Amino acid sequence: MAAVGAAAAPLRGAAALERLAEVVDQLAGLPIPASVLERDVLPARVPGYQPRLLDELGALGEVAWVGRGSLGRDDGRIALVRPGREAVRPAASLDAGPPPDLPLHDAIREHLGARGASFYRDLFGAVRGTNDREVLDALWDLVWAGEVTNDTFAPLRALRWKRTGSGGNRRTVGRPGRLTALGPPEAAGRWSLVGAHGDSVLAANPTERLHALSLALLERHGVVTREAVAAEGIDGGFAAVYPVLRAMEEAGRIRRGYFVDGLGAAQFALAGAIDRLRAERDGADPPATGAIHLLAAADPANPFGAAIAWPRRGETDRRPLQRAAGAYVVMVDGVAALYLERGGSTLQTLPASDDPDVAVAAARAFGDLVRDGRVRELVIRKVDGEDVGASPFRERLLQAGFVAGYRGLVLRPARPTA
Repeated sequence: MAAVGAAAAPLRGAAALERLAEVVDQLAGLPIPASVLERDVLPARVPGYQPRLLDELGALGEVAWVGRGSLGRDDGRIALVRPGREAVRPAASLDAGPPPDLPLHDAIREHLGARGASFYRDLFGAVRGTNDREVLDALWDLVWAGEVTNDTFAPLRALRWKRTGSGGNRRTVGRPGRLTALGPPEAAGRWSLVGAHGDSVLAANPTERLHALSLALLERHGVVTREAVAAEGIDGGFAAVYPVLRAMEEAGRIRRGYFVDGLGAAQFALAGAIDRLRAERDGADPPATGAIHLLAAADPANPFGAAIAWPRRGETDRRPLQRAAGAYVVMVDGVAALYLERGGSTLQTLPASDDPDVAVAAARAFGDLVRDGRVRELVIRKVDGEDVGASPFRERLLQAGFVAGYRGLVLRPARPTA
């Protein structure tokens, strides 16, 4: 994963698709907020990522997706899967409730079960809904419950579009109105039951599934700990994969040891991961000049709030930090230094940012958000719960390139030079 400011050469053509396939394998089965996947997670791993790459991989039958719990009306967790390529069952929703059971939900299930993959207008006519909003809400209830999926990623992208019009449909500005005759944008593509979409993935026998799951955990984390497994909400928890990991260690395929301080004693790692840990330990730079990474708080590469606890200044520090979609964390040499809350107006400082040089370097990392177009501008109004104008951290933000504005401290894209 590239550090902040690093301009990795964009991948093109087959190289880009191959790299994306590797990333999908690494993330397979892991619930990730849909709003974060293509905005933050995939671009951080595939230089020059474009949404068409995921579409091409899907058209080749190399990737599909399954819902894993709602995060409000316009977002939810999804898990990527590689049909026919592995046996990792997507983890269940961390906050799963009872299955949707209204008559409209049953009508959608019955139609898709009998007719197979269907376009939205066919589905709408078959279930006899009174309006698009009613049918869409029922359809997405089933999506987030993991029962229904789509053969494209277009509906997930459309969830982020602004909602306009009395009918509640979402449309981007300038989109031809005639598109709604084919169905709302968040209903594009063909819908099908998950059991009929990639049976080889979801119907693996328990032994194959646990073995594939253990390999996926090793590839994803490098060092597998009880805490990392618990954070993913895997059925059966660490106890389910422990026998497989132990057997792999006894066969000499992986190693067991105490690699990460502060975590449980039962840690398993690939040999390559151990070598990288040793290299980091032996050649680490001072914090002021160390590697800086800006990550979405919900990115699987962020261990804070999952495998390890968020850094605190003491027992009295009880500020809530969450792996929320839309929030960001800046890490310096692997240690969380700054946390930007969802919405971008509130910043929380962490102990690593007490060093002035680290603080300025970490704050500069937010420049990637405006350079990449993820936000039009960043306006910080509060720092650690107090107005930014009265905060001691104000000077650090000014040194990092923020400028004073009537709403707070503002960071905008650099204007092109003539």
